Amino acid sequence: MESLRRHIESQVLSLTGLAIGGVDYEHPPGDPGLFGPEAVCWRVHGDFTSMMVGGISALLLQALHPLALAGVWDHSNFREDLLGRLRRTGQFISGTTFGSQADAQRLIERVRSIHLKVTGQAKDGRPYAAYDPDLLTWVHVAEVSRFLEAHLRYLDPDLPGTEQDRYYAEVARIAEALGARDVPGSRQAVADYLQDIRPQLTSDERSREIVHVLFTAPAPSAWMRPFGALMLRAGVDLLPDWASEMLNLRQSAATRQLIRLGVRRTAPVLRWAVRSGSAHRARRRMGLPIR
Repeated sequence: MESLRRHIESQVLSLTGLAIGGVDYEHPPGDPGLFGPEAVCWRVHGDFTSMMVGGISALLLQALHPLALAGVWDHSNFREDLLGRLRRTGQFISGTTFGSQADAQRLIERVRSIHLKVTGQAKDGRPYAAYDPDLLTWVHVAEVSRFLEAHLRYLDPDLPGTEQDRYYAEVARIAEALGARDVPGSRQAVADYLQDIRPQLTSDERSREIVHVLFTAPAPSAWMRPFGALMLRAGVDLLPDWASEMLNLRQSAATRQLIRLGVRRTAPVLRWAVRSGSAHRARRRMGLPIR
């Protein structure tokens, strides 16, 4: 069983930012990072399964904003290296959540410097810049709203509303450090934001290309192929209904129930197997028991 556990863990960790290296989650001892172990984001961001589902859903949702999508289209090799992009995004999220204060700040500064180079003109002629405060807010809200929704669906549906609000208030600090403005910091503020921004969203051939790339990207191993297919469909299921309609990714009620059952059967196995994720290493840094 230990050999099986290690094999599953190695496969899982190969998908995360840990595969990149460069962040030492176990040092310096006692460093709480930007949030500390009592933060709600330590709970929400600490589960691989829900974060994977939420991350895929966030990518799909982000593809509906033409200016945000233009930056990815013009300055990213997502078609050839989708896994690398997912790993880099995962490293930023896990590093700013669980890393030391120095590592978290280094990651923020690195992303800020990258954003300065991501500029151009969208298909409709409008200029875009990755450091645009409004675009940063959109990318942030699309991510964290999906992370929390996945956490509620697949790990802790009883997370109190006050804790959900605290989560949004905590992670707003990262968006603001990157340059975002008017970042919503509660459930109601996030819901209002998503409602208000809908007229700016659209689905076109570029959005559909993002969907195509996600669904046709080769799995890193044969073992991961069925798991990846399940996570993709769970990410679609997690989208707001209006977003899945825009992307033409409709699922029947029966399909959704099968997807959710599959994720709920898979998640406990992954939680049993993974004992050296970023959250586990951060707890060791803080001298805390591994949950």
